[in-house]
Amino acid sequence: MHAPPLASHIAKRNGTLVTRACLPALAAIAALSALFVEPAQAIPSFADQTGQPCQACHVGGLGPQLTPFGRKFKINGYTLRSKRFNVPLAAMAIASFTHTRKDQPAPPAPGFDTNDNFAFDQGSVFLAGGIGKHFGGFAQVTYDGIAKHWTWDNLDLRAVTTGQLFGQDAVFGFSLNNNPAVQDAWNTTPAWGFPYTGSALAPAPGAAPLVDGALAQNVLGLTAYTWIGQKLYLEAGGYSTPAAGTLTWLGADPLAAGDIRGIAPYGRITFQHDLGGGTLALGAFALKAAIHPGRDRTTGLTDRYTDLGVDASWQKQMASSDVFSVQARYIHEKSKLRASCALGNINGNTDPACADVALSELRGDIAYYWRNRVGTTLGLFRITGDSNLDVYAANRIKNPDSSGAMLQLDYTPWGDGHGPFGPLVNLRVGAQYTIYAKFNGARSNFDGAGTSAADNNTLRVFSWLAF
Repeated sequence: MHAPPLASHIAKRNGTLVTRACLPALAAIAALSALFVEPAQAIPSFADQTGQPCQACHVGGLGPQLTPFGRKFKINGYTLRSKRFNVPLAAMAIASFTHTRKDQPAPPAPGFDTNDNFAFDQGSVFLAGGIGKHFGGFAQVTYDGIAKHWTWDNLDLRAVTTGQLFGQDAVFGFSLNNNPAVQDAWNTTPAWGFPYTGSALAPAPGAAPLVDGALAQNVLGLTAYTWIGQKLYLEAGGYSTPAAGTLTWLGADPLAAGDIRGIAPYGRITFQHDLGGGTLALGAFALKAAIHPGRDRTTGLTDRYTDLGVDASWQKQMASSDVFSVQARYIHEKSKLRASCALGNINGNTDPACADVALSELRGDIAYYWRNRVGTTLGLFRITGDSNLDVYAANRIKNPDSSGAMLQLDYTPWGDGHGPFGPLVNLRVGAQYTIYAKFNGARSNFDGAGTSAADNNTLRVFSWLAF
């Protein structure tokens, strides 16, 4: 479930299509999830391989938020092993109940109501593990319970080795993956940021940067990285678009992300250091892409995106096994949607400069896990951008501004590996409440139909089983 490139600025929300440029992507409910449906990751086969409980790698005892040990395991190519052989298979299932303060104007997906929806959000099967000292990774296949559709999901395959660089021990590796930042080991980048689970049935703002999930499962990339002295992380690589037939075979919409011209470069730098009894990480990342929307090359033009982000986190694991963490990121995007304009996809305006806009996203969260089982997380978000009469035609204020907060309470009773069904079965139950101060440009009457931002306030109760 991921947004098409133009949905880095606009999306289908509450039954209203902001602009016709999103039409090729309507087959994927992805446009509904750019901000609030993050891909969940919990792979018990890794626990079986390492002989460690889920709490060793994951804050709160279930993914995807990584501890420093979990980061090391990922960067080293998922190769750490305590037993000679284990079955490299795992699965997970997520179900939820979603209630909004007021009924949505139209059902959020076929077969669902305008409010109070019970749903099987997703079920996934993983092939995950390490082979020897140099190869490892995971491949995920997911059934989307909202779209009623199977598709390939997250992919991260690695080749690694170790050596010396600048007099420091270093890891050198390659990652073959299908979403910029899915290979990242810090939970500040979009692929693994809070909230770690969500539902496409919940209303969400219609604007997000391209790097925030719009290319997920519609691209394939190769990046090279090094981890020097367990402090400095450097990564660079690029992404291209597989053939339309290949994406269709994999269950993805070949038109959703368009077609990248050439290679879309991606880069990442992170500095990690012990501070105040915890682990501090400061980083930056960048993505640049030129895309033929809907794979239409007739204009000879492309939609161009430049996304620049900075991020920071601090995590402290206490002697009591309590865990405290703070995370933040800021992304600024500049885009020139010349191809979409020339095709008349943006509100019918064919002026080549009809959609030269900028967008900014600021997100942060603070979490405390008591005994690494009972968690409280408060997340804040703010999206701002240039006003544009065509790009945001369905917004009364004609801009993408949205802001709000999410509070999550969750309980993971078996993260220490001592559950009633053995160490390879894990469970999290939780509740999220999202409050909107501004939604798609305004606090009130954002759609011209009298709907206020607070009408989209959402309660979601969920269960997440991994085995």
